[in-house]
Amino acid sequence: MTIGMEPSATMQGSTAWWRTGLAWLQSFAMLALRIALAVPFYRSGLTKWDGFLSLSPTTAFLFENQFQLHIFGNAYPFPYPELMAHLSAIGEIVFPVLLVIGLATRFAALGALGMTAIIFLTYPENWPTEGLPWSAMALTIIAFGPGRIAIDDFVARAMKR
Repeated sequence: MTIGMEPSATMQGSTAWWRTGLAWLQSFAMLALRIALAVPFYRSGLTKWDGFLSLSPTTAFLFENQFQLHIFGNAYPFPYPELMAHLSAIGEIVFPVLLVIGLATRFAALGALGMTAIIFLTYPENWPTEGLPWSAMALTIIAFGPGRIAIDDFVARAMKR
């Protein structure tokens, strides 16, 4: 193309195709990122339950006796350990499901980010290998949204009509 010439219709069409293809690639990448963040939380959440709405005795024991928050070089017991055990178990099931289906995605990613912070206040030595990547994934989802392959996007498009 020579300087000063207008792009032809063929060039404009190929640019539109490229942009559409890139948008779908980004959407698949966001779906993969949502799934990658959801999997470890969901797997952990499954271990916290003994049945429908029946918290595992091990989970309650851990929050009451084992888990400590490490803040400013000191270890503190969890406040309201039974409540924290229930909230953790619920969050580790609900947030991953929301992430995968793309419903309230930014909220679910924010919840996962908050849980990541609590997990790594409990186990600070795992921050570089697990906490940092999980935080980066959650922040990316919060910043860029779920992509096109999500219920959130479908609802947003329906609301524009």
